[in-house]
Amino acid sequence: MPGGGEDIADQILKTFNLPDMVGSMTSSNKLINLLRGHVTYPPWLHPPRQLRALLPPLWPNVSLLPTQLMAKATHNALQNPSVALPAMCYGPDAGDPRLRRNVASWLTKFYQPAEPVNMDRICITGGASQNLACLLQSFTDPVYTRNVWIVAPAYMLSFRIFEDAGFHKKLRAVPEDEEGIDIDFLRREIRKSEEKANAEGNDKPHLKPPRPSDKSYKHVIYAVPTFSNPSFKTMSLRRREELVRLAREYDALVITDDVYDFLQWPSGLTSKTSSLEKAALPRLVDLDRFLDGGAERDGADGFGNAVSNGSFSKICGPGLRTGWCEGSPKLSYGVSQTGSSRSGGSPSQLTACFVAEILESEELQRYVYDTLQPAYGSRYRRMVEAINTHLIPLGVRIPQTDREVVGGYFIWMTLPLPLNGSVLAQRAKEEENVVVAQGEIFQVPRDTEYPGTAFGNEVRVCFAWEDEDMLAEGIERLARVIGRMLDEEDTTSDDNAALTPTTDAEPKSFW
Repeated sequence: MPGGGEDIADQILKTFNLPDMVGSMTSSNKLINLLRGHVTYPPWLHPPRQLRALLPPLWPNVSLLPTQLMAKATHNALQNPSVALPAMCYGPDAGDPRLRRNVASWLTKFYQPAEPVNMDRICITGGASQNLACLLQSFTDPVYTRNVWIVAPAYMLSFRIFEDAGFHKKLRAVPEDEEGIDIDFLRREIRKSEEKANAEGNDKPHLKPPRPSDKSYKHVIYAVPTFSNPSFKTMSLRRREELVRLAREYDALVITDDVYDFLQWPSGLTSKTSSLEKAALPRLVDLDRFLDGGAERDGADGFGNAVSNGSFSKICGPGLRTGWCEGSPKLSYGVSQTGSSRSGGSPSQLTACFVAEILESEELQRYVYDTLQPAYGSRYRRMVEAINTHLIPLGVRIPQTDREVVGGYFIWMTLPLPLNGSVLAQRAKEEENVVVAQGEIFQVPRDTEYPGTAFGNEVRVCFAWEDEDMLAEGIERLARVIGRMLDEEDTTSDDNAALTPTTDAEPKSFW
């Protein structure tokens, strides 16, 4: 496993060397990309002129970007001086009021909490990644905050954000089971962490000046509870409630990336319903608001113990660099007072005003429900049908097969033993020209000792990026490689039946 987020990012980027991409869109040898997760322009869109005839033009799913909606919104906003002039300025610390109000309205309709989401709970951000960094700046102290607990497997590019905040040696992996996060494991390890902190006299923040808008939590817990990247799992309601109560008990801030929640559809492969306009489960931030008295309960400090990281990257386009943060009013205000926002103004102020246009008209909401959910649902079904046909008979397993609602971008697959995900990824690219993500890159750096925290036996595939017509072929190619690897294992076992089994040699770096 590489040392951290920067190494992982470099490894992934090296996957997309230009020579590997050359091929015809109709060729059986065309590279099939089941790794990439962003619906965006390919990095080779503007290659050297002499190569352009050999390369595919825009991939079909680029049409899922709502460019016409954004063009209309941009035109309307800039034509109206009452919108355009504030949009071109620094903006309020908490972000454009109209966008905050419309985000709050949409969240209320989608999640249907016991009481409406008020705009004072919303802070506009520069996207989920940028806001994760802001949350760590405002609500942690790299000495006083004992650990960052990361549900594993984890979004690999988050590691560098935690490391940049000073937690290089404090990242801890928390395994999952079929309901999501392993609460018993987390409680046991947090107790050990508290005992260590108490023995060392680590009883107050060391590096941050006291401010009324900030606090330093003792622990941070990071999760993607719904349609997780990469594990594909959704945390059960029971586990969500247990996690909120645990966070309150140990003064932890649960940061959830809720970026895939709107991309959902019925799990049935023959379902006649192609979209869902209501969330299947409450977010942790909703539970923290109301459970057992909420953030304003007796003895609480008002900051709360859960914060939701939202983003328009998956429902409009990653280039917008615009998102939102929801927490208690006190926590939301604290995010708005992060130094970079106080100095530079609201992140993404101009784009935020454009997005406010299409939220207020409800055109973006309709686009999500009428276009994105059916399109991604169709892709998901195409891939799962191929997995059922070609991979399940080989012993491949996928998690939580009994869910009524699924979503997101990814499917997590456990390979039949003793196959290694890194070797499979390497051979799939070399032998069948299909790329997948090996499970090892989703391991929390330097913490793979406990069961359920190492993922050498897994791979992640993505159905959001590749041409839909190529998804089934990609799975078929993957099945051919797995079949060959299993045949080779059988041959090796027969030849060495009398020998003691040994661990596979370390595979060469595919990335």
